[in-house]
Formats: sequence, C-alpha cells, structure tokens
Amino acid sequence: MHKFLKLSVAVAALALSTVAHAQMTAADEARKAAQTPTIAYTAKQGLYPPITEANADVKKALALALRTHKRVILDFGGDWCGDCQVLDIYFHQPPNDKLLAANFIKVNVNIGREDANLDLAHKYGVPLHGVPALAVLDGHGKVLFAQDKEFSDMRYMEASSVTAFLKKWKP
Repeated sequence: MHKFLKLSVAVAALALSTVAHAQMTAADEARKAAQTPTIAYTAKQGLYPPITEANADVKKALALALRTHKRVILDFGGDWCGDCQVLDIYFHQPPNDKLLAANFIKVNVNIGREDANLDLAHKYGVPLHGVPALAVLDGHGKVLFAQDKEFSDMRYMEASSVTAFLKKWKP
C-alpha cells in the first residue's frame, strides 16, 4: 500500500507539473503574440489590372521613367496571391512609400492564374517560379535585376526586406 501511495503522489506531481508547463507555455505564446506586429488589411481586388493592359502599362512606365530619371519596377502577380497583397502593403508603408515614389515607377503585371503575360516575364528575365516576382528596369527598358522567387514568401518576411530592395535598386 505504501508503494502505491508513493506512486500516486509521483503521478499527481507529474500531472501538476504538466499542467503548470502548459499554462506557462500558453502564457508565453500569448505574450509573444502580443509582441508580434500584425498587418491589418483587406485583400484588394483590382490590385493587378486586366491582363490585356500589361504591355501598354510597361510602355507608359518606361517613357515616364526616362523623362523623370527613375527606374521601373515590374511586379508580376495576381489578386489571388496573398504574398502579392502583403508586398503591396509593404510598398505603401513608411519609409518604402517615399522611396518608391521618389525613385521608381511601379507597374503591376497580372499573370492571371500563372498563364498570362508570361511572354513579358520572359522578355524581362523573370522566370516566375513563384509570385510576386519583380524586375527592375532603367528608363530604356534594360533589365537591371530580375527576381526568381525572393519575395514569393512575403507573408513571412518583414517590410525591411522591401526597404533594402528599394535602397539597393534606386538610381
């Protein structure tokens, strides 16, 4: 009987320890969640213009970039893409909004369901293994940089990654 009592006490202590650990873990997770910045947004419909407008939009952007001594950012993606939505949010947060406006003309290129404007992506060296995918052009249309899938997991990245990108490629 004495051994059974010791075993019962040991099991009870283990159970209390497990409950305390679970409570501590839940408290730690709640504290961590409170410290993690959240992005409040509503997915934008029409963030990417109709597929048929891409070539004309790029042509206009290049002409404007040449006149204003800016660079062009081609953003290949689609409204269905959550990472594309997050990238758009990051582009419009300080300091990215000012860097973008001062140095770039941004063109959103709608790739449909990854079946449209692929010729445009190919022309500018963007392989489209994931979206969003960006290309940076000078005013003459020369490709300065083409991403493969560096921003395709944007939802797990910080806005500072966009800041670094804009600073690196500004004229």
